[in-house]
Amino acid sequence: MRKNKLSISHLHWGFPPIVGGVETHLTIILPQMVRLGHRVSLLTGTTEGAKARYKYAGVDIYRIPIMDLNWLYKRGLEGIKDEVYSVFSSFLKKSRPDIIHVHNMHYFSKAHAEAISDLTKQKNIPLILTAHNVWDDLLFLELTHQIDWTHIIAVSHFIKKEIIGIGIDDRKITVIHHGIDQRKFHPEVSTAKMLKKYPRLKNKRIVFHPARIGLAKGCDTSIKAINLVKEKYPDIMLVLAGSKNIIDWGETQQKDIAYLVRLIKHFKLEKNCLIDAYSLEEMKELYAASDICIYPSSSGEPFGLTMLEAMASAKPMIITNSGGMPEIIKDGINGFVIPIRDFELLAAKIKNLLGDKRLRDRLGYTGRQMIESQYTKERVTKDMLSVYNKLL
Repeated sequence: MRKNKLSISHLHWGFPPIVGGVETHLTIILPQMVRLGHRVSLLTGTTEGAKARYKYAGVDIYRIPIMDLNWLYKRGLEGIKDEVYSVFSSFLKKSRPDIIHVHNMHYFSKAHAEAISDLTKQKNIPLILTAHNVWDDLLFLELTHQIDWTHIIAVSHFIKKEIIGIGIDDRKITVIHHGIDQRKFHPEVSTAKMLKKYPRLKNKRIVFHPARIGLAKGCDTSIKAINLVKEKYPDIMLVLAGSKNIIDWGETQQKDIAYLVRLIKHFKLEKNCLIDAYSLEEMKELYAASDICIYPSSSGEPFGLTMLEAMASAKPMIITNSGGMPEIIKDGINGFVIPIRDFELLAAKIKNLLGDKRLRDRLGYTGRQMIESQYTKERVTKDMLSVYNKLL
């Protein structure tokens, strides 16, 4: 039965100040659902400096340690099912949802997936999973298969193909590409504050790698490419986006950063690289200040929200033919697509773009037009609500 106004409960492991693609997606979509008149709640993990209960743009936020993956990784997952069940049951009593929508709960913890599945069956509430990622191990296979998801939203056709590949009925899966707030990311953003904070960037050719720093995101490929670009453009600056507030399951990021710093020193690129943790406002300014954005992921990147942010900022984007990214970036149309780990071709594409402002402007303009027509927060919210209403 279709309802005009819904009570929608979301569950995810993190929310700002935790930084990540899913977290950013939630800050875009959940308030948009509230603006359309729906009652929206989110159960998420605790994090330093965040209250246990508060409102974010009309969204009821509930934070609990047992949803914090960093805490869970250190604690271990044994003996937590009863506590998870109790926490979830209490949350659902408060939120009284018509729809329960979980994000990436087909991985990490079997106890969490089973608890929410049991409760939704008891209450006869549709359980929707958004698969923002896929993994290559038994836990992913088990939770994606054994939990009776009412419907699965895949963030790309790549994700849908991977899920179908493990035996899930394609009629149970809907692809909904992300959308962004095109008013927040745009070419006219002022860069004054950011250039004052980072004077090293003034009058430089800026190549921005906006994805969270790590080897899976291709940061080593970017560094190797900049080493070659420097020969022709000694004023080149590679900006890498680090973050302290992330979900770091397995505690791999600090190891990756240590390796990347050694790589920068090996190539003597200390004056050509900037690594820091940037606020959302600084990220917007970095996009606006950059000449080119790059995301040479070395893994099966499911989507990459930073692609949309770069496009909205009218910047050409260079990506690898990894996962779902080529669904958005079209070679020679709004950016370039290169093979994984091909730092020499990445360097060649960067030099090509730096030497041709008309090409940069054309690719960037096309990307901005694509955002305005296809990748808005209004479109993705409409698509999501359409899925909800089909299940009621």
